Amino acid sequence: MNRIFRTISYFLLTGAALTGCNEKTPVEADYDVIPLPQSIAKAETENFTLNSNTKIVYPKGDDVQKQTAEYLAEYLKLSAGIELNVTDEDATDNSIVLKTGYQGEKPESYNLTVNSKQIVINGMDAAGTFHGIQTLRKSIPADASKHTVVFPAVDIKDYPRFEYRGMMLDVGRHLFPVEFIKKYIDILALHNMNRFHWHLTDDQGWRIEIKKYPELTRIGSQRAQTVIGKNSGKYDEKPYGGFYTQDEIKEVVAYAEKHFITIVPEIDLPGHMLAALTAYPNLGCTGGPYKVGEEWGVFDDVLCAGNEDTYTFLENVYAELIELFPSKLIHVGGDECPKTRWKECPKCQAKIKELGLKGDAKHAKEDMLQSYVISRMEKFLNSKGREIIGWDEILEGGLAPNAKVMSWRGTEGGIAAAKMNHDAVMTPGSHLYFDFYQTDDTTDEPLSIGGFLPVERVYSFEPVPGELTAEEGKHIIGTQANLWTEYIADSRHAEYMVLPRAAALSEVQWTMPEKKDYERFLPRLAKLMELYKKLDYNYATHVMNIASSMTQDVAKGAIALSLFTFDNAPIYYTLDGSEPSDKSTKYEKPLEINSSTKIRAVAYRKGIKSKEYTESFGFNKATFRDIKIENEPHKSYTYDGAITLVNGKRGGLSHSNGEWLGFYNTDFVATIDLSKSVDISNVTTGTLVSIGSWIFGATGYTVSVSEDGINFKQVYNEEYPVIDNSNPNNRVQDLVAKFPTEKARYVKIIAKVTKTIPDWHPGKGSPSFVFVDEIIIE
Repeated sequence: MNRIFRTISYFLLTGAALTGCNEKTPVEADYDVIPLPQSIAKAETENFTLNSNTKIVYPKGDDVQKQTAEYLAEYLKLSAGIELNVTDEDATDNSIVLKTGYQGEKPESYNLTVNSKQIVINGMDAAGTFHGIQTLRKSIPADASKHTVVFPAVDIKDYPRFEYRGMMLDVGRHLFPVEFIKKYIDILALHNMNRFHWHLTDDQGWRIEIKKYPELTRIGSQRAQTVIGKNSGKYDEKPYGGFYTQDEIKEVVAYAEKHFITIVPEIDLPGHMLAALTAYPNLGCTGGPYKVGEEWGVFDDVLCAGNEDTYTFLENVYAELIELFPSKLIHVGGDECPKTRWKECPKCQAKIKELGLKGDAKHAKEDMLQSYVISRMEKFLNSKGREIIGWDEILEGGLAPNAKVMSWRGTEGGIAAAKMNHDAVMTPGSHLYFDFYQTDDTTDEPLSIGGFLPVERVYSFEPVPGELTAEEGKHIIGTQANLWTEYIADSRHAEYMVLPRAAALSEVQWTMPEKKDYERFLPRLAKLMELYKKLDYNYATHVMNIASSMTQDVAKGAIALSLFTFDNAPIYYTLDGSEPSDKSTKYEKPLEINSSTKIRAVAYRKGIKSKEYTESFGFNKATFRDIKIENEPHKSYTYDGAITLVNGKRGGLSHSNGEWLGFYNTDFVATIDLSKSVDISNVTTGTLVSIGSWIFGATGYTVSVSEDGINFKQVYNEEYPVIDNSNPNNRVQDLVAKFPTEKARYVKIIAKVTKTIPDWHPGKGSPSFVFVDEIIIE
C-alpha cells in the first residue's frame, strides 16, 4: 500500500539572496489545513508577501468585522511575529481585506483569494469571514517569526458540510474556571466549530446561578466529598463545589458570540437532578433527605413528575436561563432517568391516571410520563421562542412535537428521529465520547472512564447512516463530541482529552466525505499540532507513535503486519523480544507472522527514539481455525467477527479496541473446528471485566468436545459467583478449563453472561455484557 505523507516545506524564492545574517528567508503558506477546504484552486498570478506595512481592512462602521480583523492581527502577530495595522480605510495594495457578500453554497461559506496586491476574505456572512481568517492563520507555520511569509496566489471556495458543529463540556462533575471556558471556545473556533454545548447541572453539582432559587448554588453546588477512582467506596473527604454567576455567564456568552459560536445550555431533567433535590427536597418523590452526589453513575432519586411544584420550578429556572443564553436551541437532557420512584410515588401514579397514560409493548406508562414532562417543557420554551433538543431517551414514550434529538447510544436515535421528520445531532459514544482513552496502552495515561477512541476512529465516523433516504438524511443536521468529566478534574487534563481528536472531528463536521483521507490528514495534523504547541495547548501525541494495521490471511494461517508513522520516520524492529535500536532490522514491507512472536519496534527522528511499539502474537491449536458462534454479538462490538477470537492476538484492557466481541444479555457459545482430531487438555477463554461499562465476568464456563461435530461430551463445567465491587479496575479474567487429555476435532465453549447487574452497581437490575477474546487450545 502506498502511503502519502506531505510535510510543510520551506522554499527559497527564485532570485532571493541572503545579504546579511538578519535577513529573513521566505516561507510559503500551505492551504491544506484542518478542516480541509472544499476547493483550493491555484491562481495564475503573482504571490502575496506579508510584511509589517500590510494592513487589515474591514468595512467602515462594521464593528463585527472590526473584531474579526483584530483577531486576525493577533493570530498573525503570534505566528509571523509582526504587528499589522487594522483600519477601515480603503487600501488596494498590500492589504488583507475582510468583507461579506459572497454568494456561497450555504451559510458560513467564504471565498479566499490571493494575488500580488491583496488577500480578500469574502464571507457569505460574518461567520464565513471568520472561518476564512482561521484558514489563513492555519496556512502559515506556527512559528514563522524568522521568515517572510509568502501566500501563493489562490482561489479557495469553502463551506461547511453540516450546520451544527460542536463539542460539549460537562461542568457538573468538575467545575472549570471562566478563563478555561474561553480557552475551550478558542479551541472550537480554531477548528471551525459553531456550537458549544454547556452541560451545566448534574447529580454531583449545580453550576449556574438562578436568582429565584438561591439554594441551588448555596447547597446544590457543593458536595461533601468525592469518590476516589471508579466508585471505589473510598472518598477524598474534601468538600468540592462552585458555580458560575450570571455575570460570568454573560461574559462567556459574549466571548462566544465574538467567535461565532452559539452556546447551547443544558439543564438536565427529570433525572440527574440530585443536586437540585438536595437544595429543594420537596421536588422529589420521597421528600428526602437527599445529598449532592459523591459518586458517579445514575441515581434513583429524580424530579417528581406528579408534583406541580416541579413544573413551576422548571419554568422559573428556564425563564432565567433563556435571558442569559440567546441560543434558539435549549438542551433539556432527558437521559438516564430511572422510573423506580415514579412507580411507587402516589403523586406520579395519580398524574399517570389523570393523563390517561398507558404502556405499550415497548414502553411502560412511566416512560409515557417522562414524555409528558419533556413535552410540557417544550411547550413552555416554544412559547418563549425557543426549541428543545434532548438526549435520545426523549424518544421513549413518544417524541415531543418539535424536539430535536441528540443521539448518543449509537446512531439509532438519530435514525429514528430522522424517519419521524425530526432533526438530529449525532454524538455516538463509539466515535465521539472524548472521555474515552486515546490509546489502548493506558499505563502512562491519566485516569479515564475506559474505552478506546483513537484519532483514526474519530476521523472514520460518518454521521449520515446509509439506511436513511436522501430526504431523511437532511434531518441529520450535524454532530458533536462530548467530554464528560467524572475523571477529569482540571483544565490541562480536559485539553489533553480533546486534542488532537477535535481536529479529526472538525473534518467530519466540515469536509465533504469524498475529500476525507486519513493518511493525507496525518501530515496536516502534524502541522496543526505545531500550532497547538505555540498556543500552549496540552495535547496528546499518540499519533506520533508507531501505528500498525493487520490483515488476517486465514488460508495461510498468518497475519500481515504493517507498521507506519505519520511522517514516514524510519522504523527498526526485532522479533526475538530484544530491545530495538537503529542497528536493528529496518522495516521495509509488511511482516508475515505465522508463529508465536513478540515484535518490538522504534522510529527515529533526528536521532531521537520514539516510544516503543510492542505487540505479541500467540499461536496455538485454535489459531485461524474455523469458528462458529451461535448468538450474535452486539452490533457495536462485532468488529471482524468470530475470527477475532482465534487470530493470535489477545485483547487488552479496552473493550473497544477491536479485539473483543461483546455479547449483551446472552451467553457466548462457540464451536471451533480444529480441522482434524488432536489431543487437547486445556481450553482457555479470555474475558474482560469493566464494571463501569456494564461488562461483567462470566458466571459459568463449559467445555465440550466431539469427533463429528454432532455428539458432544462435556469435559469441564464450572460456575462462578457474580462479581462484587471489591475491585473496580478493568482486568482480563481468563476462564481456564483443564481436564484429562481427550481426542477431539470440535470444541464447544459456553461462557455464561451475568443475567442481572447486582444491586451495588448503578445499572442494577439491567442486563449486562460478557466480552470474549482469544480462545487458546492446547
